[in-house]
Amino acid sequence: MAFLKGKYGVLLAIAIIVLILPVAFPSNYYFRIATLVWISALAVIGLNLLMGYAGQVSLGHAGFFGMGAYAVAVGPTHLGIPPVASALLGAASAGLLAFVVGRPILKLRGHYLAVATLGMGILVAMVLNNEAQWTGGPDGMPVSRLVLFGFKVKGPVMWYWITAGFLFVGAWLALNLVDSPLGRALRALHDSETAARVGGIDVARHKLIVFVISAVYAAVAGSLLAFFDGLVTPNTAGFLHSIQLVTMVVLGGMGSILGSLVGAAVLVTLPQALTVFHDYEHLMLGLMMMLFMIFLRRGIVPTLRDRIAGRVQ
Repeated sequence: MAFLKGKYGVLLAIAIIVLILPVAFPSNYYFRIATLVWISALAVIGLNLLMGYAGQVSLGHAGFFGMGAYAVAVGPTHLGIPPVASALLGAASAGLLAFVVGRPILKLRGHYLAVATLGMGILVAMVLNNEAQWTGGPDGMPVSRLVLFGFKVKGPVMWYWITAGFLFVGAWLALNLVDSPLGRALRALHDSETAARVGGIDVARHKLIVFVISAVYAAVAGSLLAFFDGLVTPNTAGFLHSIQLVTMVVLGGMGSILGSLVGAAVLVTLPQALTVFHDYEHLMLGLMMMLFMIFLRRGIVPTLRDRIAGRVQ
């Protein structure tokens, strides 16, 4: 797995996975599950940039996800904005909120920052729940099907390839960012903000930039999920969804773009696979996640990569 450290190795691995999986899928159900994995992985890549590279914790990232999801529902229904333009507006709105909120809260550290981002996410979820005339309230609201060049996008197979394309582009952009001066600055402040500041890095500016970028990733993923499901509810912006995103980052491996995909795949597919245990599926899910974190403490991808590299040496 040493080649997976390189940018092109990671992109090649993602491309191979995307191209090979349909060969093994016996029905459209598997295309649907894979599509949900690609969408979650896109959001997790953005969150991993914030947590794994910049060392900043966010427990309210589902709020940005929900903004993107509701943008493609509210825009066409209430404002007459085309779906694609609504998705762009949702991403821009999430980025703007991250910019406005991030300036004060990113001055906090540790659990203070976690609680502040949690509060932001809860506020977004409350707005989506309470503004029923715009959002449909707790029941949510339908989303118009995406139409591209006069062709209606529908069906799990088509969405599989569309979301996979977004995932690939998102991973490519993230990997380029990691290899850029911004990425090196993020890794420096992750190790020590004081040392980074002494080295001439504008810590506040770099943390704000990556916070905005991660919010845009989440909003785009939210828009894709809303288009795919044809329905959006406040659960997309809920606290539990934020915890799921953070868990995916930690499970797959912080500071690993490929780990973001693996973490999303594990957390999306495991509940489906464990349904055979019926009443005990949640117990089994919790047990397996505990085992992952006990034996793969740095996350699945970094731990396996290091162990394989150690054996090769």
